[in-house]
Amino acid sequence: MSVLITEDDRVRCAWVGTDPEYLRYHDEEWGRPLHGDRALFEKICLEGFQAGLSWITILRRRPGFREAFEGFEPEAVAALGADDVERLMLDARIIRNRAKIEATIGNAKALLALQASDGEGALDRLVWSFAPPRSLSDRSESKGRPRSLSEIPAVTEESKALSKALKARGFRFVGPTTMYALMQSAGLVDDHVADCWRAA
Repeated sequence: MSVLITEDDRVRCAWVGTDPEYLRYHDEEWGRPLHGDRALFEKICLEGFQAGLSWITILRRRPGFREAFEGFEPEAVAALGADDVERLMLDARIIRNRAKIEATIGNAKALLALQASDGEGALDRLVWSFAPPRSLSDRSESKGRPRSLSEIPAVTEESKALSKALKARGFRFVGPTTMYALMQSAGLVDDHVADCWRAA
């Protein structure tokens, strides 16, 4: 099953289920172009925390993540130290995984280094440079849009290249599968299936 009809009689991608927050995320965020270094930094970090878990788990905890990680302001996150890591390991609002917490702090430092060398907007430019050549408007045509969930890849050549580029700049928890999830959620690709109302 690639789509489902929810209580409001809208046809949506079947992965969304019936959770109200997931419905809102699907309708308002997933697949819409996201820009800005801070916004993309947050999404990269959350996608990293999601590895091995369901996205709805992260989505429900996103307000807690935002409070725990200083609104994902890179300078504030980069300034977190060992005591902060221990504090975060006790914070039930987030996923208490030491490697992922430390990676988030490290990724903030990597972002600041990237901005120092390439200027404000460097992460935005880097991420979006790996968007597939087909424009989002092309995906509205039947030839470009997936007709079923089985047609949606987990990894693409672009996500592999993005992963490699970020790792080369010191980012962690940015594997090819995680980066394809980022590309979907940040609108570099639009994987709403053809019958979903958002496909229109």
